[in-house]
Amino acid sequence: MSDREPQEMAQAAVATGAKKTHRSWDRVLVSAFLAGAYISFGGLVAITVSSGLDPATWGTLPTLFLGAAFTLGLVLVLIAGSDLATGNMMLVPLSAMRGKVGVGDVVRNLTLVLVGNLLGALFVAWFLAVQTGVIGHAGAEGSAGLTFDRLASIAQAKATVESHWQVFLRGIGCNWLVCLAVWMSLAAKNVSGKILAIFFPIMAFVAMGFDHVVANMFFLPAAIFAGVPDLTWGDALLNWLFAGLGNLVGAVVFVSTSYWYLFLRDEPDTADATPAPDAERA
Repeated sequence: MSDREPQEMAQAAVATGAKKTHRSWDRVLVSAFLAGAYISFGGLVAITVSSGLDPATWGTLPTLFLGAAFTLGLVLVLIAGSDLATGNMMLVPLSAMRGKVGVGDVVRNLTLVLVGNLLGALFVAWFLAVQTGVIGHAGAEGSAGLTFDRLASIAQAKATVESHWQVFLRGIGCNWLVCLAVWMSLAAKNVSGKILAIFFPIMAFVAMGFDHVVANMFFLPAAIFAGVPDLTWGDALLNWLFAGLGNLVGAVVFVSTSYWYLFLRDEPDTADATPAPDAERA
């Protein structure tokens, strides 16, 4: 069973994006809730395994560990099947460019998916990260205290150190790579191939400190719930706004539009067939 060529990947992406807009709102919401939770699991394990590593000794290696562990989130999203806003920002607009769905379908889908992602992220942040004690509090001892310190450093950097312009640009870089991970996963027709396609782009965006709006829907609320000082909901909302806008630009301009122009612009409409079962998971 051979892997898909780029032209076939483009056709599968269009059909997958169109299919995502044709489901009932409740199924989209449940699917998006799961994706928000899955990305949060990736975030939680990432800060856990990278905590307690002194930069004076380890240098920038903790960010590599953070990125490698965080790939769990997108692996769960794509292999188990759920709706992640950052991936849909590429798939659904690509279907609109192909004339399969309308602009209203794109707006409705992305809005509903973002709401579901937020609910899933908040659930994991409150119940599974803070209430379980996995993330401790200021002055806590042991692994919980180390995890709190790691989360605090990440959340404060994202919400109070980075400028809005930096968050926006980091959002572009993030979702360019995330959508490439989704795009390349469409080439593979087996689980191991999909995981390999996902790993490197996701590891790279996290290691470079780029901003993923759904991941930040976990990191920032978890930090607020855990009592990280000098961090407010206003800071979180502004971060989500600029990260989300950057993610949208990264997906639509650098992936959807680029590959529409390269592989779909001059192709007849009939080329976009029903997606293969493995493509529907994206």
